[in-house]
Amino acid sequence: MSEPQPPAVSVIMPVLNEERHLRNSVRHILEQEYAGELEVVIALGPSTDRTDEIAAELVRDDPRVHTVPNPTGRTPAALNAAIKASRHPVVVRVDGHGMLSAHYISTAVRLLAETGAQNVGGIMHAEGENDWEHAVAAAMTAKIGVGNAAFHTGGDAAPAETVYLGVFRREALEQQGGYNEEFIRAQDWELNFRIREAGGLIWFSPELKVSYRPRPSIRALAKQYKDYGRWRHVVARYHQGSINVRYLAPPTAVVAIAAGLVVGVALTPWGLVIPAGYLAAIAAGSLPAGKGLPIGARLRIPVALATMHMSWGWGFLTSPRALAKKVIASRRPAVLTSGSGV
Repeated sequence: MSEPQPPAVSVIMPVLNEERHLRNSVRHILEQEYAGELEVVIALGPSTDRTDEIAAELVRDDPRVHTVPNPTGRTPAALNAAIKASRHPVVVRVDGHGMLSAHYISTAVRLLAETGAQNVGGIMHAEGENDWEHAVAAAMTAKIGVGNAAFHTGGDAAPAETVYLGVFRREALEQQGGYNEEFIRAQDWELNFRIREAGGLIWFSPELKVSYRPRPSIRALAKQYKDYGRWRHVVARYHQGSINVRYLAPPTAVVAIAAGLVVGVALTPWGLVIPAGYLAAIAAGSLPAGKGLPIGARLRIPVALATMHMSWGWGFLTSPRALAKKVIASRRPAVLTSGSGV
């Protein structure tokens, strides 16, 4: 007897200013070792580079690729537009700078069936193309950089609060009404929170891996991590039980270092022990993180670590209450999920 046909899959991509990686990212999707039907829906924000031109070429070259407009340029709006334009029972989220491993989709579909989860995801495997990006990738996959987050550092397969990107049952997305568009960042966490609140399972597996291209400059990395910290504080106010020591470490470090500098300059040099100790810690932590990298990348790892920590902490500390109130006002009640044959 013949094998049953795997479920058809829709891959959704929110894209803005991704001329550098978009073509390669889509190639990794279209070359998946998956026997089922596949489509790619690219939601195009108002890019200022050649992203739209490249997307048009991809559509022309392969009938499985489609585009939809995303005038706001905001990620959750792009995701919702792509979901609405897609049509298959399994929905795979990929970013325009993410590269799927060859068996990503087939493995994810298998895990959905084996676990009964509504969403499965795996490891955000940061990879660089130059010394700076190699340094950032090392910082993003080291515990001194990101703590014990499984989707950064790996871990055992298990239920999770949230996962990187995600492979969803369409019914779960539709029942929850898609992404909350008020969450400019952390929209994955918020959607997975509603799925879990409704009794659904979110599953992490190290079998799933997406190669990720880090931000290409200190400025871009600082903005990224400032936004992460800002929205993590929004999440903490949205759901007060979600905060833990790992999230409080960067803002605590920012306050302690600032206080140490003030005391060291105004009162006693002993205050400088705190910032000096921090610098010594990230310098020491960068040694194992940089193992096997060229010297140029290894020298940049402490800079990447400090940029991530200080930007995240500053974003957390300066996150306005008004933003959290706006997001809380948009709270959607979870909708009870039902089983699926995927």
